[in-house]
Amino acid sequence: MPPKVYAEVYGCAANQADGEIILGLLERAGFSIVSRPDEADLNVLVTCAVKKPTSDRMLERARRLYESGKTLLVAGCMVTAEREAIRNVAPSAILIGPRDVCKVVEVVSSRMGLECARIPSTTDGKLGQHRRRKNRVVGIVPVSEGCRWARCAFCIVPRARGPFSSYPMGEVVGEVRRFLEDGCREIWLTSQDMGSYGLDLGRNMLPDLIEEVAGLDGRFFVRVGMMNPIYLGPILERLIRSYSSPKVFKFLHLPLQSGSAKVLRDMGRGYTPQLFRSIVERFRASIPGLTLATDIIVGYPTETDEDFEMSIKVLEEIKPDMVNISKFYPRPGTPASKLPQLPSRVVDERSKVMTELCRELSARANERWIGWHGLALVDEVGKYGEMVCRNASYKPIALDTRQDLIGKFVEVSVTSAGAYCLFGKLENVLG
Repeated sequence: MPPKVYAEVYGCAANQADGEIILGLLERAGFSIVSRPDEADLNVLVTCAVKKPTSDRMLERARRLYESGKTLLVAGCMVTAEREAIRNVAPSAILIGPRDVCKVVEVVSSRMGLECARIPSTTDGKLGQHRRRKNRVVGIVPVSEGCRWARCAFCIVPRARGPFSSYPMGEVVGEVRRFLEDGCREIWLTSQDMGSYGLDLGRNMLPDLIEEVAGLDGRFFVRVGMMNPIYLGPILERLIRSYSSPKVFKFLHLPLQSGSAKVLRDMGRGYTPQLFRSIVERFRASIPGLTLATDIIVGYPTETDEDFEMSIKVLEEIKPDMVNISKFYPRPGTPASKLPQLPSRVVDERSKVMTELCRELSARANERWIGWHGLALVDEVGKYGEMVCRNASYKPIALDTRQDLIGKFVEVSVTSAGAYCLFGKLENVLG
């Protein structure tokens, strides 16, 4: 009987890709995938370390899985960022960092005393590896590893993911082509910072990459991941032109983090609120229907009431569609962890105010889509079994059907809107 493996994967798209590679390689080596940890011979936990509440949750999951008595493999960012914390709750767990996921079969087989099938790999890196995709429609393609900027005072990611390196464009495009041939209709180009792609290879090649991917044959959409504003100035016009392809989601994930220039300096972000605004304004002027997602940290140690009000003001001005709000928590080994922390009461109050504002902004942005009719791709199943599709602006639309339409292009009409998604009527299935 083949050994059985169960996995839990947390965190960003890069982490999701790592989890798909781990499961894909184990499956290819003879493991069978099961849906419950008590059924498995090997439990896999792919961890995220970016926020303290998430890190605490990872430690609790590691402890519970370890105490089950099954062999435990812990992967992901906590292995490199908070290794001792993992060892404290799971002393003899197998640990594999983000750069070593392709070694999983060798490491697991050695620890478990298994004679797993040795299948030669056609690549030394993550691109081209066998995957077990979580979503058969979505292909997650890492374009680089690590963070090039690596100066943010609050961020543990450089410690977790290591030095920056871009994958050659030909390899990235080849991975996309492979996914498309395997039935994917939505491609996620992902990185710790898409905006720096190619800088270590001589120049910023992000616009060229987007154009190359969008130029491939087939009917599909491309989602471009988060971009640090600091790298976009020299490529801005070329980047906007690359978004003109009908295959590219009109979706811009541009982190703000604070509306205060002083706090951004303290954070080590390297840009100003003015640069952020100017990028957003240029994108919106050229791309009608742009969906803007951003990130805000509330309660950074040097954030005053005035600084917080600046963040509120910037958000009210730019009116983003989506805001990921994070309360500040010190992360081990970061400069910000050494600063005096704001009272939790202050952080909680600011977070509440910010959350209410951003919910209102999202609701207003979505209301503008009521009455829209057009093309969308069904790419997931909703909480209650309903089909969820996304239009060219990457707006999620919950449909009035549970018919299995995953991977289908459809015509829909938006009938109503909530704060976090649109609701629509299925008009036609295009295939």
